[in-house]
Amino acid sequence: MRGFKAGGIVKNVNLVKIGLKSVTNEPGIAGKVFNELGKRGINVQFIVQGIELSDRANINFCVSKSDMDAALAVAEEVNSVVQAEKITCQTDIAIVSIYGPHFRDYPGVAGMVFSTFASVNINILAISTSISAVSCVIEENRVNDAIKALKESFDIPPNSVFTASHGLSLRLNSDQDKV
Repeated sequence: MRGFKAGGIVKNVNLVKIGLKSVTNEPGIAGKVFNELGKRGINVQFIVQGIELSDRANINFCVSKSDMDAALAVAEEVNSVVQAEKITCQTDIAIVSIYGPHFRDYPGVAGMVFSTFASVNINILAISTSISAVSCVIEENRVNDAIKALKESFDIPPNSVFTASHGLSLRLNSDQDKV
């Protein structure tokens, strides 16, 4: 039995996840990081920040693999201000997002996405949501499994799996019948 009606799925591949671990928690830190990335023309495609128990912050973001070296250089340059205890980089990352115009009206959508991934043993590396979408960072080699599982769990229209290209522009997934 399929669950909630969804508008579609967007996959974004060929990414890396960069983390600034245990940074100073004060106004302007995130602005400093992302302004510098923007000045270098680096498109950040996913951001999540959280505060630790020690009142320091972790900032994680995804960029295209082709921007990895430049983004890491920016992270190192701004570290004198943000004072990260560690800078991390994980390659072969993807973002899988499921969207639906009415997601905000239905409690349980996020839980269903996370449970769906767990049912096929996909570990979620980071989560971001909006009123109409749930986006999960996962290992790139699990993208097709994630899409197949979401299609089985949600009521998704045919021809509604898209591949993000260069950030937000979309193209129809040419392999969608295979997943």
